[in-house]
Amino acid sequence: MSDLGDSASGAAPPRAFSVAALLLAAADALQLRLGAIAVRGELSGYSRAASGHCYFSLKDTDGANALLRCAMFRRAASLLDFAPRDGQQVEVRGRIGIYEPRGELQCVVEAMLPLGAGSLYELFLRQKAKLEAAGLFDPARKRLPAAHPSAIGVVSSTAGAALHDVLTTLARRAPHVQVIIYPSAVQGAEAPGQLVQALQRAGRRDEVDTLIVCRGGGSIEDLWAFNEEAVARAVFQSRLPIVSGVGHETDFTICDFVADARAPTPTGAAALAAPDGSALRQRVAHLGSRVHRAACSTLERRMQRFDAVARRLIHPAARLAAQRERLAHLRRRLVRSLNVALDDRCREVHRLARRVAQALRAPPPQRARLDSARARWTRSGEARLAGLAQRVAALAVALKHLDPQAVLDRGYSIVSTTAGAVVQDAARVAPGDGIVVRFARGAADATVIGTHRASDR
Repeated sequence: MSDLGDSASGAAPPRAFSVAALLLAAADALQLRLGAIAVRGELSGYSRAASGHCYFSLKDTDGANALLRCAMFRRAASLLDFAPRDGQQVEVRGRIGIYEPRGELQCVVEAMLPLGAGSLYELFLRQKAKLEAAGLFDPARKRLPAAHPSAIGVVSSTAGAALHDVLTTLARRAPHVQVIIYPSAVQGAEAPGQLVQALQRAGRRDEVDTLIVCRGGGSIEDLWAFNEEAVARAVFQSRLPIVSGVGHETDFTICDFVADARAPTPTGAAALAAPDGSALRQRVAHLGSRVHRAACSTLERRMQRFDAVARRLIHPAARLAAQRERLAHLRRRLVRSLNVALDDRCREVHRLARRVAQALRAPPPQRARLDSARARWTRSGEARLAGLAQRVAALAVALKHLDPQAVLDRGYSIVSTTAGAVVQDAARVAPGDGIVVRFARGAADATVIGTHRASDR
């Protein structure tokens, strides 16, 4: 009735906008009203997409629930001179708009300046420094996960995707390993207490070899349960090796520092805790083939040795007969050798006797000629040796006169290029060239500053 009355009174009905047109009009009104803005707040949920665009939220540091979603496109993000992180206080400058696909208020950031750490991040740093000073991060106490576990425990939320990723990875890598889940909340006020209870329950039951503590990624607020001191001390006191897989690769919690091993993701934690079954099977097959080849090779060598020993087996009577035959053969060879040697010696004695007899029968003149020839030969040799000695002495004197060292000893010097060529003509060098001057003792490097022709003197 009211609509009809309004129509009857002639009043114009309100304009009907489409959703997109309304959002566009609201964005234009915000731009016209606010223009360029600057906002200070604490970063939360900061992420950088593969396209280079950055997405995050700004919140007040006083605990208020106000939250402003922001987008920083690749061109502006490339101009950042620092690495933004969750919990950091920043000042952003840009313009307010509306993200139409979700109808959300959004700040398109053109520039970002760091102002310092946020209150939650400052609390994280204080907590980390306190526990590090207490020795909870000591590398000396960290243990390696079991190399071949029979059972692996998982402390996580049963409703999260992280548990599904861990179970999938464990089933693929080590389907023979039993997996026991210790459920616990991983976010919210009740999460720290439940995490402590799950860790203590796993330690009391002592039914696994390695324990995985994991959850998916999120902001610093979402992961805060893993920064609580109670959780850190429960991890520290655990008798089981603990692998922490909390958040994404860029996320760090105090649980990561206390745990025996830290993985960048829950999937990575499962890979650290369980051996790769396919790799183990390949290694076992390789070792089995090596053992088989070694056994076959050893068996073949033993069989060859057996055959060789069997061939050497001879009846004792046959061996004695062979030895008697060999001794007889050696005796015959020895007799022949002695006879031949005796004959040779007899012939040599007869030959020497004939020569002595001939020498005794030689007339005196022949002996005198032999003595005279021996004397002439001796004198000729001595004269030849004396002549050669004089010639060698003359050559030594001539060589000494030609020795460059003797020239240097008289005060002269030898000039050569840096390559070692002797310089005999000033035209071979030019001003600025390097030369080497050799003296009787030592040498000097020099540089030519000028040259003169022989006609210039």
